This record gives sequence, structure tokens and C-alpha cells, in this order.
Amino acid sequence: MNLEELIKGCIRQNSKAQEELYNLYKNVLFVLSLKYCQNEAEAEDNLHNAFIEIFTSIKKYNKKGSFEGWIKRITINKAIDSYKKKYQLVTIKEDLAQDTMLEEDEMDLPLDYILSLIQDLPNQYRMVFCLFELDDYSHQEIAKLLAITEGTSKSNLHRAKVILKEKIKARSASDKHTLRHGK
Repeated sequence: MNLEELIKGCIRQNSKAQEELYNLYKNVLFVLSLKYCQNEAEAEDNLHNAFIEIFTSIKKYNKKGSFEGWIKRITINKAIDSYKKKYQLVTIKEDLAQDTMLEEDEMDLPLDYILSLIQDLPNQYRMVFCLFELDDYSHQEIAKLLAITEGTSKSNLHRAKVILKEKIKARSASDKHTLRHGK
């Protein structure tokens, strides 16, 4: 079945079409969920909740924009909803003058390591970092989604970058030490 037939089948609640649509997008949406969740179990829960929403709301898809973009937005919104239920956002004021750029030798890291660093960020920083840096939301959009101010969004993004930079620098120093001393 092509995508349009799958969508029509899902609107009719055809289980075969739902299964095929799930299999088509589960990996993409799981990776997306991993960015917003602290671990794989939380990402799996988010994926499950997103597909429930996708299947119950699919008749509302109006073919404006891509279908993949529509289901990604649902997946992100489910992660944000879950986050809001679990955690209270705290406004943190930071000095934004600190440099957050990485040196070239600090950027050659495995993707799974970078993802684990993102997942280890404090919740409010992880959400803002992923929305802004990975999914191109503006600070204004993030502020609305998370019920925070734009300033808090900018501050949280900056703090996330500082934390990531510190962890990457620490690993880079450790790697250099291991190469020099063989330990």
C-alpha cells in the first residue's frame, strides 16, 4: 500500500494498515522520542502514546505539509506533555556570555555517546536543547509549548550547551590521556 492508502485504511481502523504504518515509521519516531526522553523505556512509552494519538487523530490530518512532519509533531508533543506532567519547570538565570563553541578535536564523537549526553541533561535543559537545536523550534514556540518565558528558553539552551561542552571536553581530555599513557 502507498502512504495515501495506508492513511485511508487507518481512518477506517483497518488493523493491517495500522500495522504497516507503524512499521513504516516506528524507527524514525523512536529515535525522535529518544531525543526528548531520558532513556529507552521512556522513549518506548512515548512512541506507544504517540501512535495511539496518531491512530485516533489520523482523520484530522489535512494533507497540509508532510505526513511525516505531522506525526513527528504529535510525537514531540506527547513527549512534552509527559514531561510537563512529571516535572515542574524552574526558571534559571545564567550569565549567557560564556562561550559554548567546541574545538574541532572535541566534535568527533560517536552518535550514541552524544545522544547519551543529551539524555543525561537536566530535564528542562534537554527539552529546550532538543526543540531548538534538533527540531528547529524558535524560542517563542518553545516558550509557548513549555509555558516558560523566551528568556528562560534561551537561558536553558545556553546552560544545556555549557553542560554538553564540559562533558565533551572531559571526554576529550580523557581520550588524550589514554592515548598518551595507554591506560
